[in-house]
Amino acid sequence: MTPALPRDFFDRPALELAPDLLGRTLVRTSAEGDIAVRLTEVEAYAGELDPASHAFRGRTPRNATMYGPPGHVYVYFTYGMWHCMNLVCCPPGVAGAVLLRAGEVLSGTELARRRRPSARRDAELARGPARLATALDVDRTLDGADLCGEEEQGLRLLRGTPVGKEQVRTGPRTGVAGDGAVPPWRFWIHGDPTVSPYRPHRPRTRLDARVARS
Repeated sequence: MTPALPRDFFDRPALELAPDLLGRTLVRTSAEGDIAVRLTEVEAYAGELDPASHAFRGRTPRNATMYGPPGHVYVYFTYGMWHCMNLVCCPPGVAGAVLLRAGEVLSGTELARRRRPSARRDAELARGPARLATALDVDRTLDGADLCGEEEQGLRLLRGTPVGKEQVRTGPRTGVAGDGAVPPWRFWIHGDPTVSPYRPHRPRTRLDARVARS
């Protein structure tokens, strides 16, 4: 297998790391088989400086992984319905992470289809953060997994094919309210069919949660 990206790749601010994740290949290994996903959409979260970040009010047991070291996975459970996956950045002790919002399944498509039976076409298998985590079978047991360590922990980020600046678009983060909605900290590959549609914040219900996961 191609060597994983080194830890120093992640040791930088979220706003610098986020666009550089586009086009990289995330590989999930499990007893069921392997799935490789090309990342097409991400969102940056700047820790205690960012009102939309889980770390805005400081360190807690839930967000401890966000404080490093870089190159680890931060997984959270939201709305009582699904998991979302982030890649931790910044030096140890400084909270920062990039939410993985969408990707193109490159291999392991049949396994992804079994995990996402409601997807009407392959472009929807990992289109949205909850769908991406579901397709890859990512849950809280992978919180803190090391992408860069010598021991295999089920996830690796490979170089893939980095995206040129002319292909990258940026805009407001999806579903973020208040001051956190202003910064254009969502990044995506222009024209890619796996990128999720932008939705402004509105109060959500359990019905919304079920629809978003489907």
